[in-house]
Amino acid sequence: MTGAKDYYKILGVADKASEDEIKKSYRRLAKQYHPDANPNDHSAAERFKEISEAYSVLSDSAQRKKYDNMRRFGAFSGGGFSTRSPGGGTSQRFEEFDFGGLSGFGGLGDLFSSIFGKGSKGGETAEPIESTVEIPFRTAVLGGKIPITVAVEEACPTCGGSGAAPGASVDSCSECKGRGTVTFGQGGFGVTRPCPACRGRGRVASESCTRCGGDGWVKVSKRLLVTVPAGTDDGHKVRLKGQGQRSRDSGPAGDLLVTFTVKPDRFFSRDGLDILCTIPINFAQATLGTKVKVRTVHGRRVVLNIPAGTQPGRKFRLKGQGVEKSGKKGDQYVQIEVGIPEKLSAEQQELLKQFADEVGLPH
Repeated sequence: MTGAKDYYKILGVADKASEDEIKKSYRRLAKQYHPDANPNDHSAAERFKEISEAYSVLSDSAQRKKYDNMRRFGAFSGGGFSTRSPGGGTSQRFEEFDFGGLSGFGGLGDLFSSIFGKGSKGGETAEPIESTVEIPFRTAVLGGKIPITVAVEEACPTCGGSGAAPGASVDSCSECKGRGTVTFGQGGFGVTRPCPACRGRGRVASESCTRCGGDGWVKVSKRLLVTVPAGTDDGHKVRLKGQGQRSRDSGPAGDLLVTFTVKPDRFFSRDGLDILCTIPINFAQATLGTKVKVRTVHGRRVVLNIPAGTQPGRKFRLKGQGVEKSGKKGDQYVQIEVGIPEKLSAEQQELLKQFADEVGLPH
């Protein structure tokens, strides 16, 4: 590919790289060479342009296929692609090569939002943000509301989102001529992206706001009450519409995705809709039989009849005392654990031996 940019080489991936490998490489390189991380470094800005251009093509399956075809059979030349005939004859020009969606942000919008916290142009909905929260076992079973705190970006209260220090002059960006976007590319196509000099605003300040560093946005903590559905499983997700990150371009706020992790309980465990627990009784209770009160996950106490001769590990069912979900209700299973005395007095040992002799137990 003489006279052409090798997008795979620019991203440092093989030409058979998967979508995830391409995205991972782009994220790494974009963070490394982004103008925000390399102020006043012209070479880093140019490298970032190349990286963005390469990803715009390779992240789109249709455009990548076209690019691979041209790469396989020919080369870039001057104003477009050229291909050589199999017999080494004259080459054919492809000025009309169509990269379709490359005139916009293509696949870059989502990644710019996730890496740099910037929304795309055109009033689009901001990207969703995710949060993981640990909830008590009983809350997961019974449902309820829990408070959570998430980090979001809001317009800087000092500069009102302009990025300019109070009293600073604001002029049209010389890099993008006030458009807020720059176009780069080669051949018969171009790629448009947010201007790195003005960060897509189209205007630059003579002095940046000290609170937000010229970004126009600051991180804040947002508190919310989240409803936990009854019967919530570990790893269950809920989507809160419009409760995530605000859009930077006046578009709708994004959603908040909350993942629940259930905290283990000291007494209860769970198997689907069934609740499990273990209660200890002593040797005499197991032998002679007894009645015990068992706590349920619903906060009630149920009297359980333990018959004489109950063996360790036996399970008893408390019907309807489990998890209620989607119109179904599970049970609670109580497993018996028999405690054996560690020390006996001489008199107690003698009585136990007499008992063993009478019932024919070896000792």
